Amino acid sequence: METLFIFLVKASGLIGMFYLAYYFLLRKETFFNSNRWFLLAGLITSVILPLVVFTKIVWVDPTPTTFDWSNIPMTTPTVENEAFEINWYIVFAFVYSIGILAFLMKFAFDFFSLSKVLKGKTIQQQADFKFIDVNENIAPFSYFNSIVYNSSLYSETELENILEHEKVHSAQNHTIDVLISRLFCIVFWFNPLVWLYKNAISQNLEFIADSEASKIISDKKAYQLTLLKITTQENCVAITNHFYQSLIKKRIVMLNKNQSNKRNSWKYLFILPVLGAFVFFFQVKVIAQEKVSEQTVVENSKTVENSVDVYKINKNTTDAELKEKINALKEKYDVTLAFSGVERNSKNELTAIEVDLKKGKEITKKMATKGTEAIKSFGIIISKNENGKLTVDFGTDEGVINSKNSIVSAKEILPIEKEIFIDGAKVSQEDLDKLDPNEIESMDVIKKADKGTIRIVTKNFAKTLNDNDIYINDEKVDKNELLLLDQNTIQKMDVNKTGKTIKITTKTIHQSADNIDIPTPPTPPTPPSFTFKTPKPPVFPKAPKAPKGDPTKGDKKAWKEYENKMEDFNKKMEALEPQMKAFDKQMEEFEKEMEPFNAEMEAFEKKMKTYELQMEKYEAKMKAEIGK
Repeated sequence: METLFIFLVKASGLIGMFYLAYYFLLRKETFFNSNRWFLLAGLITSVILPLVVFTKIVWVDPTPTTFDWSNIPMTTPTVENEAFEINWYIVFAFVYSIGILAFLMKFAFDFFSLSKVLKGKTIQQQADFKFIDVNENIAPFSYFNSIVYNSSLYSETELENILEHEKVHSAQNHTIDVLISRLFCIVFWFNPLVWLYKNAISQNLEFIADSEASKIISDKKAYQLTLLKITTQENCVAITNHFYQSLIKKRIVMLNKNQSNKRNSWKYLFILPVLGAFVFFFQVKVIAQEKVSEQTVVENSKTVENSVDVYKINKNTTDAELKEKINALKEKYDVTLAFSGVERNSKNELTAIEVDLKKGKEITKKMATKGTEAIKSFGIIISKNENGKLTVDFGTDEGVINSKNSIVSAKEILPIEKEIFIDGAKVSQEDLDKLDPNEIESMDVIKKADKGTIRIVTKNFAKTLNDNDIYINDEKVDKNELLLLDQNTIQKMDVNKTGKTIKITTKTIHQSADNIDIPTPPTPPTPPSFTFKTPKPPVFPKAPKAPKGDPTKGDKKAWKEYENKMEDFNKKMEALEPQMKAFDKQMEEFEKEMEPFNAEMEAFEKKMKTYELQMEKYEAKMKAEIGK
């Protein structure tokens, strides 16, 4: 129901945009046929574009595998008395359905009235048209190729004018436009702009018929008088193209209006950037895709470690994220994941969910949680040993729920012998237990047959690493290399907050350098700063290309065109003379401003020559020290 609501809102918005574009830009133009297709395209685009969704994938770091171990989801459904809450989507569906039903009944009644008028009447077939002369006092109208009129009400000239008008409606299938607009009014009955849109379509169809009929009719004044006479007949048949319209004044104005300039056709393009903005803001779906972290360590080229992946589900997990987890488990592990019984509160938080996990006949796992409050976080734990065997469990921040729905300690996920690192520093199990889970940015669990490793990065430390450049022994590295570095090997660490750098020197490098008397390198000179803005020359026109051959014996026409183009070129060049003079003055001022800078550059070049000599001596001393 929510999806239908969103679709109707988006489609209504697009209908409104097309109508406003027509009303303010096109309704006074005489591009009647183009306006017809613009209005129809607007309706079709309005229902198709909201269905077109472009997907943009944003790669994010893997979901942390550590949770608050105090949150335990209920493994057996707990049903509590829920407070009464109005479901506004159901209310909307009820009201919308009533409106649809009412307007459908009105549409059916109009069809019945039309069939009643046409039933039992004599039809005169002429070419592609069916002429039906009736006795009822109704306005003339056309319905597909049928043209209905009361000949006793009009003179011969008036009747001729009316029939030419209705023939245009019939020949161009204007009835289809009327029916389409009427159906849109039924579906979007709540949108007032769709009714104005329908009137705009009907009005434009009359403009088309009047324009085409006037080309055939010699006496335009008589045609306009016929329009005025028909206004006295207000009995019109719905869902038809009837000669009488209430906008007689506008029709007469349009008949006498000069043709619009073709240059005004650019107005049709105005809607394109609006549609582009609609797609950009509303039809681009951003999907956060977790990066798959490879946790495979090869030991002696043979031993492959165990891996553990945790797919976290909390109260704010969206339907799209649930779908992503289904696809990820299927693609990576061939595990079938299914969610059912999904319920949310007014804040769109999960309050109930059932989870089913299957992998052939080997694995079947189920879990359910339900209540009036938002669910507590839990995770789907997929572990793989060195033999490739999968183990699937549900985990809370307390531990792992085994197949018997009992809690297994989280410590059992890893072997008893393990190493724990927090922000690169080795810590004890006691330190890990003291760590606030909310402070954890990410956690990697690496398991081998005899030993396991837990590497944890806190949010504060992760921010520090992201905000600074990291150097180990003067070599720039990423944050993962720093986290893997054994802190026992660190001799010195310098943190430059201003320069946003972290420089680390290990003991190995430092100790090897203890026996070397390293000379101080020379300091390079500072180059002068250049802050001047170079003047921009004027844009010159492109000179015409001379034709091939002799001007006297060659293509005289081509040479004549060339001479005309050269005259235009010379005129453009003459027009640029004031700009050229201004540019010359700017260049003179610029050269004056550059004189001090040029002097500084000469001094800098001299200093650089001295520096190069100093560097040669420095390199010689370094080679001598290393050679000792």
